[in-house]
Amino acid sequence: MKKIPLTPDSRAASRRLKNVTVTLDEETLAKARVRAAERNMSLSLFMSEVLRQELQHESEYDAAYRAWRARKPFPLKGAPQPYPKREELYDRRKQK
Repeated sequence: MKKIPLTPDSRAASRRLKNVTVTLDEETLAKARVRAAERNMSLSLFMSEVLRQELQHESEYDAAYRAWRARKPFPLKGAPQPYPKREELYDRRKQK
C-alpha cells in the first residue's frame, strides 16, 4: 500500500466528521493502538487515515484499469502460428 504523508489538510480537522462504531477483536485493537501511538495519532485518526488510504488506492487502481480498457487494441503482426505441443516444449532429449 502506498504511504500517504500526513499533512494538516489530510487530517480530519478541516472536514466535517461523522462518528461510527467499529467492533474489533482484542488483538486487532491492541495492534491498532500501538500503530497509532507510534505515529503520535489518536486511534480514531489512525483508523480514518488507514481507511482513506485504502479507498484512495482502490480508486487509483480503478482509474488505471479504466484507462487500460479504453486503449485501442493493437494488431498482431504476421500470420497466426500454432502453439507448440506440450511434449515439444518439455522434451528433455532435445535439451542435452
